[in-house]
Amino acid sequence: MDRARKRRSITRLLGSLLALVLLLLLGAALAWRFLALPQSSGELALDGLAAPVRVVRDAHGIPHVLAASQLDASRALGLLHAQDRLWQLEMHRRIVRGELAEALGLDALGTDRFLRMLGVRRNAQRIEAELDSATRAALQSYADGINAWIEHLKARPWQLSPEFLLLGVRPQRWEPADSIGWATMMAWDLSGNHGMELLRLALLGRLDAQQVAELAGTTPPMPLADPATLYGDAVHSRSKGTPGVAFTPFEALALAQAIVEALPSTSLDGLGSNNWAVDGSRTPSGKPMVANDPHLGLAAPSLWYLAHLSAPGLQAIGATLPGLPYVVLGRTDRVAWGFTNTAPDTQDLYLERVDPDDPGRYRTPDGWARFDTRTETIHVKGAPDVEQVVRETRHGPVISDVLAPARELLDARGPAPHVLSLAWTMLSPADRTIRAGFGMNTATDASSFRTALRDLHGPQQNVVYADADGRIGFVAAGTVPLRRADNELRGSLPAPGWDARYDWIGTIPFDELPQSLQPADGMLVTANQRIVDDDYPHHIAGEWALPYRSDRITAKLRALAVHDAEAFAAIQADLGSPAVGELLPALLGTRPRSERARHVLAMLRAWAEAQPERDAPTLVAERPEPLIAVAWIDHLRRAVFEDEVGAELFAQLERHRMRHNPLRDVLADPARAHWCDDRRTAAVEDCADMLTRSLDEVVDDLTRRLGGEPESWQWGRLHPAVSAHRPFGRHWLLSKWFDLRSPSGGDPSTIDVARHDPWDAAAPFENRWAPGYRAIYDLADPDASRFIVSTGQSGHRLSPHYGDLVQPWSKVRYLPMVTSRERIERDAADVLVLRPTHAR
Repeated sequence: MDRARKRRSITRLLGSLLALVLLLLLGAALAWRFLALPQSSGELALDGLAAPVRVVRDAHGIPHVLAASQLDASRALGLLHAQDRLWQLEMHRRIVRGELAEALGLDALGTDRFLRMLGVRRNAQRIEAELDSATRAALQSYADGINAWIEHLKARPWQLSPEFLLLGVRPQRWEPADSIGWATMMAWDLSGNHGMELLRLALLGRLDAQQVAELAGTTPPMPLADPATLYGDAVHSRSKGTPGVAFTPFEALALAQAIVEALPSTSLDGLGSNNWAVDGSRTPSGKPMVANDPHLGLAAPSLWYLAHLSAPGLQAIGATLPGLPYVVLGRTDRVAWGFTNTAPDTQDLYLERVDPDDPGRYRTPDGWARFDTRTETIHVKGAPDVEQVVRETRHGPVISDVLAPARELLDARGPAPHVLSLAWTMLSPADRTIRAGFGMNTATDASSFRTALRDLHGPQQNVVYADADGRIGFVAAGTVPLRRADNELRGSLPAPGWDARYDWIGTIPFDELPQSLQPADGMLVTANQRIVDDDYPHHIAGEWALPYRSDRITAKLRALAVHDAEAFAAIQADLGSPAVGELLPALLGTRPRSERARHVLAMLRAWAEAQPERDAPTLVAERPEPLIAVAWIDHLRRAVFEDEVGAELFAQLERHRMRHNPLRDVLADPARAHWCDDRRTAAVEDCADMLTRSLDEVVDDLTRRLGGEPESWQWGRLHPAVSAHRPFGRHWLLSKWFDLRSPSGGDPSTIDVARHDPWDAAAPFENRWAPGYRAIYDLADPDASRFIVSTGQSGHRLSPHYGDLVQPWSKVRYLPMVTSRERIERDAADVLVLRPTHAR
């Protein structure tokens, strides 16, 4: 009895001690959360201000910067970006400079090597030197705001976000060239023609030119050159001095695969954005309206940061990018605008022949020329420094030098008889994109806005805009190279660097870029589709998004005589899938082999018959049929094409599936049905066999993943929108805390885009690309405009604003986009007054 009582007493004591420890830990966590978050109310000194600045935040942490000058507004925005997104800024700065390995270790060395080779920071410094004094002053003011917060944290290291503490990193000073470099990196993210050049070259190692054209042809179609003819007639064997071929098909394939795998990925893999504008003839107010939703890779925190900047001559609100000192997408009180990516061909790869007698020279149309060289030192966390020699040709940097598999392949043919260089329009000191950003924010009408776009160097964007006077317009603004008439490649394959016909001869003049003002039907729509017809005199691109979204948006705008904000919101939320709709008849005609497959097919048939639009069934997150249809199509593509090209090249083709849809053509055209034969088997299969086989495969796959009866499956369960943290999204444990998830419907062809990676074996259905920012602008009543981002305003994991917008965003809801002082003060949650240090 006494022993039992003693045991109970000890148990109660231990329980009490455990509870006390838990309470202390909870209290410490709450105290850390309170102390770690940046100051958002009261007063704060900010050196360099000409006058006090009021920062009024609403309940979601969206700041209204009320300043007495535009330079003060830039300085305050820099401070706010640093308060809420300092780790994001630190990553952006390290990407621009190629200094990731210094914080992340050897895993980031390959990326640093590539970025140092590209020379983004170096070129940004040249751009800065050539900018006008007003733009340089604004960039410096913004950098000073960031650095003021970094200095503030030196005495308060506990306010650093968890990433700094976990990785043992301290934030470094921001410089104007870092902002310019980040604008260049955004252009890289929206470029990617180099990938298609290499993909076609690799495919030509396995298939004939006609087959490659069917899988990854250009729009409009143009014949593909034979690599042996293209490279072989102009080069000579090192050992014998006789004509030879630069690369055998096998070597070309290996080289292309190595480079495709090593190059940094771009958002062209998830190609998509929407914008449209209607004039007053199509709105109840008689004034224009604009909508925009860019589709870039989802991230935690979001790429975008919502803000309002107010100063004399400046009244801009919308989506900013941490690292840039202006509103990138948004509105003023008089003008509204939206971007989609044009995806122009602004990159060319060149095969350069190295002098066999002097490896410091390469061949040009005028003879041998010397490589420009420089040495870069890369600091690596936990490892010795790495010295890297960068070579440049007249076209641009030599990219094969920094890719180990490519170096091994090239070196195997002797002392690097050939190298691969990259030409890119953004590696020019003439870039004035930063000045364009400031000009857009201060534009007062459509004319002054269009004038500002003349400085937009890149990435080329389909810009739709409208003003309060009733005008709507469109221009594909940006720098696009001019190519010679006898350049038959037009960026379709890497070009021989020694042949002058493949050199650029200038850029397309701004007034000759695609553009429109006041269209007769009162509306403008772009969604990455082809924006020129065959009569357009210049080559802009050979790859365009298939017109699923643009056609559907246009149809919905034409379906109603008048559109208000609610109608625009309904279009942005649309989950009708033309890509599934056009293949559904073939799927429903399949002959199932098993009872379970027959049951799933019956479910799909009943769902299709119940759809209000059979040609664009609605892919909602809560139903099983969207999952079945999308997964089946993914399996069918693999069954039809992987045997011809191999698993690695098929994965590369999948990345471009919204620019090319060969499966649709194979199922519709008997002349292409040969693709359905599986070369790995002795039998000769037809497309009916592939449909049956892929149905069995998808039923087995989904049963393994979800179990239970098919009626219990849900598209949204396997298809969450995943905003992954960088870099902790790759860590099995930290990702559970830093990543943000929400169920999502749709597919890459729906207006509300949702793009997954079928080649990702671990998570083939997760939605990784989506509209990270949505906005609707009303020029009749600017305060009736609305916007939202995919995560929250803060990048600090302890902040209540880290993920508070995930749920409203996933349900396509919005926040008010107000600029009137009365509404700002009424909705104020926190007020921070930034005071000049001399006023204290």
